[in-house]
This record gives sequence, structure tokens and C-alpha cells, in this order.
Amino acid sequence: MRNADFRVRLRQGSGGRVVRQALVLSLAVSVLAPGRVASAQPPDASQTERMIADLGLREAATPLSASPQWRKPARVLVRNLTPDRKTWLQEVAPGVELVNADTTSDARAAAATADAVLGFCEEAVLAQSPSVRWVQTYDAGVERCLTSDVFRQRGIVLTNMQRIAGPVMAEHVMALVLAHARGLAGYLMAQREGKWERGVNAANWTFNALSDGEQPAFTLAGKTILIVGYGGVGSETAKRAQAFGMRIIAIRNSKADLPPGVTKMGLPADLPTYVKEADIVVDTLPLTAETRGMFDAAIFGAMKKTAFFVNVGRGGTVVTEALMKALQDGGIGGAGLDVVDPEPVPEGHPLWKTPRLILTPHVSADSDVDEDVRWLLIRENLRRFVAGGKMLSVVDATRGY
Repeated sequence: MRNADFRVRLRQGSGGRVVRQALVLSLAVSVLAPGRVASAQPPDASQTERMIADLGLREAATPLSASPQWRKPARVLVRNLTPDRKTWLQEVAPGVELVNADTTSDARAAAATADAVLGFCEEAVLAQSPSVRWVQTYDAGVERCLTSDVFRQRGIVLTNMQRIAGPVMAEHVMALVLAHARGLAGYLMAQREGKWERGVNAANWTFNALSDGEQPAFTLAGKTILIVGYGGVGSETAKRAQAFGMRIIAIRNSKADLPPGVTKMGLPADLPTYVKEADIVVDTLPLTAETRGMFDAAIFGAMKKTAFFVNVGRGGTVVTEALMKALQDGGIGGAGLDVVDPEPVPEGHPLWKTPRLILTPHVSADSDVDEDVRWLLIRENLRRFVAGGKMLSVVDATRGY
């Protein structure tokens, strides 16, 4: 199954460095390449450790076995469990029955006696499974999972895909930034119209001849990029921005040591001040009660009129009407959105005709190795769950990420 198909099916059911990262991803491909899953040898400890280190995956502070309620699982429900994949997962879960479910309806029927559910987090499924103690989502965002209080009430461990897609999402951020900096959206429009013209009208990305000395493009070197939400995607974006010679400032939800290459780090309350000095503003925030609508008219009004805004976090962190007005009125220089609110953008919605806007349909995490790396993490967490170990990428249900 190709990566795009994998992501579509999941959505229908729910809701280190560059060189070192390439090593990890090639490792994942060699382990999980289609047609070789059943015969592949399980990754050794050093390979798993490299994946964890390169992606910066976080391990729980305490092992599951430390809880008096822990017991070795007998039955685990897995979404998209092909025969080859079942054989591969079974190697780390001896004696555990692995059960496939492709739809929410199938999961409801099969989850009654499951100890864990992989790939489903809907209340309709979990309400039918009183013995479930672990849920693994196949995506990073968990806002839809946490609309129910079942995780808080029953103490179910929730793990997600945080940081797994950080490197490729950071590449998507830089692609949007470069497209704006080089005026590529306008040149593509000119190409479709059969026009060979240099220069772009900054008001609407339509092309016309320039006077001598005018330049529609700008360089990234020396520009300031503000990364709001300095987690997996944010830190990977910072590495790439640093390679372009950009000055990096950031906002995160808690105080921490200043990461290498970052000029300064603030808290959410500092956002109105920080946006004033940014040429590029990147939103990588999860959607929580605190982040919903964080980018509103006041924030867009505080930005430079030339600033470019990018969102690969969650659409609900932005007040869409405020962003459209800022673009229409020339309040900011442009925007690149991979996530929007509403999503998908309805037919006839004014976003489609908003000037200086690049839209991509929630594809920033897509890549040729995306599915492989996700299943590598799923397998490692399954191994740890069966052994009562320390789980990776545990979600804090009270914080929402």
C-alpha cells in the first residue's frame, strides 16, 4: 500500500541531522520494504536506538510494569494488519493474539476483549473495550481522540506519531517559503497563460513587466524566521532555516535551554512582540484549548507587511477570516497553508481566491518513507507494551499533545 493510500485510510477512520535522518529512513525502508516484510530480520537494538535518537523520540519516565494494574496483554487490535505485517509484528509479541480491523465498525465488534488498540481512538470503539490499556494513533494530532474523557477517566496510555514526520514536514515548510521568496506561484500562473515575463505583481501574483532595478524575489540569508511551536517539526525547520543563513527565533510552551542556532526563545505570551521582527512566521502548533485561534487579527496586524505566514500545525490555531483579511488588505506579504479551517476547503469558499496564498491539501507529512517509519515505531511500542517497558511518544492528555 502506497503512502498516500495509508494516510487517506487513516483519516477516513479517525481523524538529527539531515544526513543521520537519511540513514534512519533508509534503514526503515530496508526493514519494511514491500514484499520483504515476512522474511525480514527484526531490527537490532542499535537500529532502534538510532531511530529514537535521530528523531528525538521521547520515552516515558516509568515502565508500564511499575503500575499494579499492569499485566501481559493477550489480545491487541491492529488497524491495517496485513498477513505479512502480522508476521513481522508477531516477532515482538509472542503469545499475543493480533487481530485485524479495517473499519470503525469492525473495531467496535473486535475490541471488547482487546488489551490495546492500534489505529483507532474513537470513543465508539473504546467504549466497547473495557480492558484496553494502550491506544496507538497513526497520526501526530490527537485533538479528535481527546474529545472524549475516556483517556483521563480510565488512565489509558495514548501514544502518537509525534516527531515521526518532523523532517519531511520541515522540508514542506521550506518549500512553501522558497516558493514565496522566488515568486514561483506567479511564474506558474504565467506559464499556464503562455507568458514569458520577469517580475510579479505583489498584490495578486499576476505578472507584468518590471522597471530596471526592480526585483520581485528576495533572499533568505539574513532574514528572521519565527517558529511557533518548537517541537519535532519546529526543531527540524530550524535546522534547515539555519542552513539558509536565517536568524531563528522561536516560541514554545515551556522554558528550556536555548537550542543551538536559535537566537532567542519565548513563551506564548511573547508572540505579539516576536512577530513584529519576523520576516517568516511558521505555525507548527497542536490544537488545544490554549492554541485555538492564537493567530488572530491582532497577531496578523502586528506582523510586518512583508511577512510570510506558514501553517503546517493545525488549521484551528488560525482565525481564517483574520488571515484572509490580512492577505486581501496587504497586511502581510503572503501565506502558505497545508492545514486550514475549515478542512477540506469547501467549494466556493473565499480562501480559494484569496490573493498571495499557496494552498496544499494537508500533505506536508507525505513522503516515500512515511509509512515505513510509522510502522517501525508501532512495532517498537508494541514490543515495549508486551514487555511492560517505557513507551515512546506518550501523549499528555491534560495538555493535549
